[in-house]
Amino acid sequence: MKLKNSYFYTLRENPNDEESTSGALLIRGGFIKKSSSGVYMFMPLGNKVLNNIENIIREEMNKTGSQELLMPCLISEDYYISSGRRANFGSSMFSLKDRFNKTMVLGPTHEELFAVAAGMKIQSYKDLPFSLYQMQTKFRDEPRPRFGLIRVREFIMKDAYTFDKDLEGLDQQYDAIFQAYKNIFDRLGIEYKIVRADTGVMGGLLSEEFQAISPIGEDTLVLCDRCNYSSNLEVSTHRYEDSDEEEKEIELVATPNAKSIEEVASYLHIDMKKTVKALLMNVNNKLHVFFIRGDRDLNEVKVLKMLGASEINFANDELIATSNAVAGYTGPIDLKNCTVIIDEEVKHMKNFVIGANKEGYHYLNANLKDISYDLCGDIANVVEGDICPVCGGRIHFKKGIEIGNTFKLGTKYSKAMNLYYQDDNHQLQPVVMGSYGIGVGRTMAAIVEQSHDENGIIWPVNIAPYKVGLVLINAKDDAQKQLAEQIYDKLNELGIEPLYDDRDERPGVKFKDMELIGIPMRITVGKFAGENKVEFRLRKDSENTVLTVDEAIAKVIELCK
Repeated sequence: MKLKNSYFYTLRENPNDEESTSGALLIRGGFIKKSSSGVYMFMPLGNKVLNNIENIIREEMNKTGSQELLMPCLISEDYYISSGRRANFGSSMFSLKDRFNKTMVLGPTHEELFAVAAGMKIQSYKDLPFSLYQMQTKFRDEPRPRFGLIRVREFIMKDAYTFDKDLEGLDQQYDAIFQAYKNIFDRLGIEYKIVRADTGVMGGLLSEEFQAISPIGEDTLVLCDRCNYSSNLEVSTHRYEDSDEEEKEIELVATPNAKSIEEVASYLHIDMKKTVKALLMNVNNKLHVFFIRGDRDLNEVKVLKMLGASEINFANDELIATSNAVAGYTGPIDLKNCTVIIDEEVKHMKNFVIGANKEGYHYLNANLKDISYDLCGDIANVVEGDICPVCGGRIHFKKGIEIGNTFKLGTKYSKAMNLYYQDDNHQLQPVVMGSYGIGVGRTMAAIVEQSHDENGIIWPVNIAPYKVGLVLINAKDDAQKQLAEQIYDKLNELGIEPLYDDRDERPGVKFKDMELIGIPMRITVGKFAGENKVEFRLRKDSENTVLTVDEAIAKVIELCK
């Protein structure tokens, strides 16, 4: 493409309302333009990158035997789950309360439409297995759009579903698409981790996430410094350390004006790890008190799964008053009229501090034999430095952007959507399903977050809008212009369309634009044109190399393979 008479622009200043590097660079480079909060236009350069990412996804999905279809553009299910709104799509209204234990009424989602499409084929076990996928725009009620394309209201999603007659078949298709996802993200040049995750609203047998490593990521990844253990913080566990202390006798001590666990530890001159704190929570309008080590946080995902509940909130004064709990001084001794739940770690602690259910008092040297509880389980978040549950190494954290996910759904969705097949005994059986997603725009943003410098984006060759930039220094110099045109034509003949900057601009402007928009290779036609030579430079390098035209073209061909 020749820039002189083409739609092309760049911005010199960062936009004021973009919090992320990727959002700022994509806007400055003319890849995207915000049309409203959380909604972006993809400009010609951005659309080319998007298409290149989608083509890689298609190639790898097609290799698995999955077939692409296209569905209508719909508001996503989580739009309603987050907003409590109702939708009416004609006669297809249905209630999620009956199907997925939700309370709002929705219209058809893409999940249901995939089941409808599958039902057109499935009659008996002989019609299985197969897989379908799509790439489509979706909408959700995102209350706080931020980070450019990472958290938006309108987004492009690659959905896929597999349909099998049994779990063995699901495992085979799941493994094939899981490998396809690894191939996709490897080809896109993303540094990522695969982590075990909570099945959440989707439910099912297994959930795994592909997380792009990034300091602005909103997910916390739990990793081991010795083995390949990786997990999302929501579901991560750790190995408990047994205390080798001798148990002491419990002792009631005054702790005036010390309510928070930090204040108690400071007043008693002890480490917070020697305390057990109480969290008074409302679960299904009943008071539940959770006890965890003082320096840890309650893991609500684990709690909800343990209790089979859908929501947890802090208890208000009225609910707390139904028990003998004393805010700031609550402990698991003689606590009445509530459900008491302790973290598994508490069972491994000795001589710890707990509240005494008495204003201004705590107990020193409490042990498991001194307390009473109704339930015990893993209900706390891990912290850095915990022992890896697999190998005994030490846990550390990284931040990640979720760019893909895979679910083994089992029969949950098929039963809800009445998708059955007839087995070889002529009995109806629910279809076994898997679900797989990739956020295409998020992936684009994650690449920029990982691959940029102070001058702009550094696109990987296989997804760049143009693989090579051709810069003409002096358009009034006939030798330079003729050589640049020859190179332009030759690259086009080879199927490598260059971005040819033939504008009447200063060389510095042209170079800055090429760096900003991240073109992987640059050929500069300037003072060496009379010798049939050019300057060649990779975007990630800092120095030019003088090559003959043939050498430069050969280099481009080699790097485009």
